[in-house]
Amino acid sequence: MTNDQHPDTLAATALGWIDRETDAMAAPLRPSTSFLRDPAHLDRTGRKFTRDDNPSYLQAEALINALEGGAGCLLFSSGMAAITAVFQRLMPGDHVILPVQVYSGLRDWLEHHGKRWGLEVSYLPDYTPATIEAAIIPGKTKIVWMETPSNPTWTVSDIAAIVNVAHKAEAIVGIDNTVSTPILTQPIRHGADLVLHSGSKYLNGHGDLIAGAAVVAPGREDLLADMKTQRNHYGAILGSFEAWLLLRGMRTLALRVRAQSASALKIAKFLENHPAVVEVLYPGLPSHAGHDIALRQMAGGFGGMLSFCVAGGETAAKAVAARVGVIRQAISFGSTETVIEHRAGMEGPDSPTPRDLLRISVGLENIDDLIGDLGQALEVVITQEEKRA
Repeated sequence: MTNDQHPDTLAATALGWIDRETDAMAAPLRPSTSFLRDPAHLDRTGRKFTRDDNPSYLQAEALINALEGGAGCLLFSSGMAAITAVFQRLMPGDHVILPVQVYSGLRDWLEHHGKRWGLEVSYLPDYTPATIEAAIIPGKTKIVWMETPSNPTWTVSDIAAIVNVAHKAEAIVGIDNTVSTPILTQPIRHGADLVLHSGSKYLNGHGDLIAGAAVVAPGREDLLADMKTQRNHYGAILGSFEAWLLLRGMRTLALRVRAQSASALKIAKFLENHPAVVEVLYPGLPSHAGHDIALRQMAGGFGGMLSFCVAGGETAAKAVAARVGVIRQAISFGSTETVIEHRAGMEGPDSPTPRDLLRISVGLENIDDLIGDLGQALEVVITQEEKRA
């Protein structure tokens, strides 16, 4: 099995690995924490303890690395563990640049821990090569961070153009590719140095796992070595069973992502023409500000996530979320069930997310059932508007 095969094949076969001991096509589960040493050669290299080197990681790491086109991958206990391992490499006084609309968990960590660590942080409302170049502090800016599309407004950033600006300043570019997945976007091919994933979302795809992953680009193996040390020192390791679940989930990754993307586009088109909806945020729509960039960077779909703003403001948005039936109210995303969330309410009073915005993670249900459910929920907004009139 070679990595020049189509991503669909790589994922479905999990690289085609066969267990050497049993000829099993499914990955074995290896929960051992310790590994036998040779009494005659106690100083030999090899596995010593699972925190340093867990054989259960190997196939899942190799598959994620192959899908992303990287030079190496590390699994972590969570997406946050993977992300913080990147920032914990930095020294006090180092500067990082991020978009205002960034994963709230990372923003909270930077505000509560990163700044106490001594990091300087710049959040930019418009994330373009020009604004990033203006924000760079020569000699101090070490990381330019991106989510594309970004959560929850699905802003699409031009990876190659931003990489060009960052690399001129000798900063690394890290990209959270959780939403797009390597099925739709491979940031390393556009010049990114580092790609992060919350494996709890689309990679696993079944809502029963917490995991994270980091992939480095060829030539940036130094980052991988540093992060492996961080993972060991802080104990941010994934369990063997979780690694096994992650690998099993990834076998259907391509099918799930493409199906969810197709349904998300249909829902976005339905909402765009609904009188109770003020705005639909989805990069697959020509009306989206980042649509042209998405066409260049994304292949096979525009993702299974979208947001929309409801006429009548926050109260109306919450009323819509309360009325859905097939769709569930829940946080997280990327699983088989469609979920809706009033994102600003989850993020707290300092959230930059519009208060009238609802975020949807599209699952694998019948598309007519989903559109019908949203349609009946939105009727509450029309009724309220009619009463006001």
